[in-house]
Amino acid sequence: MSRKQHHFKGAEVSCCVKYFLFGFNIIFWLLGAAFLGIGLWAWAEKGVLSNISSITDLGGFDPVWLFIVVGGVMFILGFAGCIGALRENTFLLKFFSVFLGLIFFLELTAGILAFVFKDWIKDQLNFFINNNVKAYRDDIDLQNLIDFAQEYWSCCGAHGPNDWNLNIYFNCTDFNPSRERCGVPFSCCVKDPAEDVLNTQCGYDVRLQGELDQQKYIYTKGCVGQFEKWLQDNLIIVAGIFVGIALLQIFGICLAQNLVSDIRAVKANW
Repeated sequence: MSRKQHHFKGAEVSCCVKYFLFGFNIIFWLLGAAFLGIGLWAWAEKGVLSNISSITDLGGFDPVWLFIVVGGVMFILGFAGCIGALRENTFLLKFFSVFLGLIFFLELTAGILAFVFKDWIKDQLNFFINNNVKAYRDDIDLQNLIDFAQEYWSCCGAHGPNDWNLNIYFNCTDFNPSRERCGVPFSCCVKDPAEDVLNTQCGYDVRLQGELDQQKYIYTKGCVGQFEKWLQDNLIIVAGIFVGIALLQIFGICLAQNLVSDIRAVKANW
């Protein structure tokens, strides 16, 4: 009886903190599982799961990696936070806090380095885009990603349409037998509001014309410059998103540490 009274009057685990942390993490756990499922399904459709070595065959970036990595991190974090809170497991809660803190530190470091080494980041972005231009036809997901980026930012290539000379299907060499020779993908084309049906051949032979004539049919600005302009125009929104994510991470760490302290205090009274 005295033990019960001591436990009642002493420290207790906060139910609000416990179940809020549990609910907070079960959402991320399920989202992580969904992202992983989408990524694995995409790889299965492309035959990657039946031939793992094909992961390295793509010369450019496989967008499925985003789903796999982000989904994996969210699944692990959600599992640790969810089960740790429900079972009052201090090991899982500490793992959740440390892992989340490490991600926060890496994000902060990346942000600082990106600000300090802006020119280097710009060069790497240019290299990244051109490397993926080369592999445009190699993977349907990469192709869709490039088309989306060029349409969204109204751009063509890293620095301009001539970057498509890097692709074996679009280059202007005399020995290129492709019908797309000296052209650009349809996503580079200036859209005609009067057209209801997408013309996927609108970029054919367009680079055989002069630059002034090209401007009538395709975007002539590079995606690196357009991305920089978009970033400057939407700096407050982008900064707000990153600050919001950082605050969520800090909030999650604080909740987990608060719960760990409560659990330790309760155990100390036993």
